[in-house]
Amino acid sequence: MIVCKFGGTSVGDAPAIERTAAIVRGRLAERPVVVVSALAGTTNALLDIAAHAAKGQFIVAIRGIEALRERHLAVVDELLGAGEEAVEVAADVSVLFDELAHLTEALSVLGDASARSLDAVAAYGERLSSPIVAAAFEQRGIPAAWVDARRVMVTDGAFGKARPQGDAIAEAAREQLLPLVRDGRVPVLGGFIGATADGTTTTLGRGGSDYSAALFGAALDVAAIEIWTDVDGMLTADPRVIPGARLIEHIRFDEAAELASFGAKVLHPSTIAPAVQRSIPVFIYNSHRPQAAGTRITFDAPRLSVRAVAGRANVVLVNVKSSAMLGTPGVVRGIFSVFERFKLSVDVIATSEVSVSVTLDDDLHLDAVLNELRLFGDVTVQRGRGIVAVVGSGLGAHTPTMARALAALGDMRVHMCSLSASAINLTLIVDGDQVHEAMRRLHRAFFEEGA
Repeated sequence: MIVCKFGGTSVGDAPAIERTAAIVRGRLAERPVVVVSALAGTTNALLDIAAHAAKGQFIVAIRGIEALRERHLAVVDELLGAGEEAVEVAADVSVLFDELAHLTEALSVLGDASARSLDAVAAYGERLSSPIVAAAFEQRGIPAAWVDARRVMVTDGAFGKARPQGDAIAEAAREQLLPLVRDGRVPVLGGFIGATADGTTTTLGRGGSDYSAALFGAALDVAAIEIWTDVDGMLTADPRVIPGARLIEHIRFDEAAELASFGAKVLHPSTIAPAVQRSIPVFIYNSHRPQAAGTRITFDAPRLSVRAVAGRANVVLVNVKSSAMLGTPGVVRGIFSVFERFKLSVDVIATSEVSVSVTLDDDLHLDAVLNELRLFGDVTVQRGRGIVAVVGSGLGAHTPTMARALAALGDMRVHMCSLSASAINLTLIVDGDQVHEAMRRLHRAFFEEGA
């Protein structure tokens, strides 16, 4: 048994869904469970609709809904033709859009959109795409069965980024999915969406379809998890920044997780954890070029001093400094308890006897956080910074590599430098507008100049 996840571009229109059906047909012997995203661009459009409704711009919101309705019905028509099944699917799609219109009207009356309401709106993307894909599979001879993902993906009530409940998901997967697979069927579910124990719709956060696939895969203890997207796999750098970036055919779990966390868009950062727990290999393939080698993620990839470079801008650097920290136990714990209370994730940390420096990629509640941090010492904030990461499982065992990385940056200003505890990631904080140039210099040093 395997899980195959297809992203928005892999189900973006009728031709894309045709390609997806061909891929799944070729994997029937492996008993696939299929997870799909919303049609490309749909989630953004839905959130825009919610925003307009909350501002009282109901007519604008309705126009957005009708545009999405026309697009989805056109895909149904192109995929299924004019038969009885097409009529039924089109009717179901229209019912969902009517529900969405009523929800939007309520948001317009309230003049506000809570996190719970935004989850309810955003979930329509996968609620629409998954039954359309299932019907397309059926018409093409694939014994598909649509399953409402909210009956399987059980979460808490942290709307906007709900936390999956592993034991409940495993139980639901055994009840809802295993019987279908054993009966020779192909379950088709939407990714990204879930529900609380009482049935309230939630989402896992943007990019959460990868995470859904990994969680379902772990729950079913599958042989492999396949992530189908619009690129050939993980690369040695972002190809939008470095067009000559190379394909990584085999990479370790810990390296892939680091790259995902520090800017590699091809994989959601949370995807790796459920696969690691079950030692399930993860494959990344291009649905536009299914014959390409792709990337294999496992525990046993050979160790390299540098596997890839990654980077992202729009980082905030926060420094807390006080001589009172010297020899005082519990200060660092107190500082990090502030971030925990405000649910802010810290990316990079550097400490000395009298200071703590951290980076944040989310400045929500930052003013309130800074007020509390001032209880521990002088606080300074540097906005507009960026993170550049050099990732490789053999990095810590090869000191010349770290020296080479710093030398490659030349006269570029480095605000902070940190080697991870696992010695897999050398992280450099630079000016935000220098991130791409720093990535180019590092990639040139490790992958292009006779490397």
